[in-house]
Amino acid sequence: MSKEELLNNISEALKSKFHGDIERIEMQYDFPVFTVNKEKIHEIISFLHSDPELNFHFLTDLTGIQTPDEKHLGVVYHLHNMPKNWRIRLKTFMPMTHPEVSTISDIYSGANWMERETFDFFGIRFIGHPNLKRILNMDEMDYFPMRKEYPLEDQAREDKSDKMFGR
Repeated sequence: MSKEELLNNISEALKSKFHGDIERIEMQYDFPVFTVNKEKIHEIISFLHSDPELNFHFLTDLTGIQTPDEKHLGVVYHLHNMPKNWRIRLKTFMPMTHPEVSTISDIYSGANWMERETFDFFGIRFIGHPNLKRILNMDEMDYFPMRKEYPLEDQAREDKSDKMFGR
């Protein structure tokens, strides 16, 4: 099956069940990508996991992203149907003021640690997660290091001039 056929098959299955919650469908770098409503992410992933034809039983990766233009946070899920070797990417976005999305740790047990890491670095809360706490950073940290909220350079340094960086 070609990538386009895969995209069309999965698109049709998702549209028939979640017609208004599929926000965007595209091929990015020869990879089917679906942007979905964050309120329905748990239902959509549960459907992809349990549908006998789609059979996405393996969560390859889950991570956070930040779109600097719109100041939104997002979660990216990579799912894999191993018997058919189908791979897809799901994305969902939320405002920085309310970074919450449903957990999928009840569908994929491996999501437990991935969601904790995403919470630790991006501050995205996974509603329903059994043990959402920092996993790599100190508990005392009051910020999330992967967010683009701080200047890239130390503003107190006097030994650097903007002209050294072409500004």
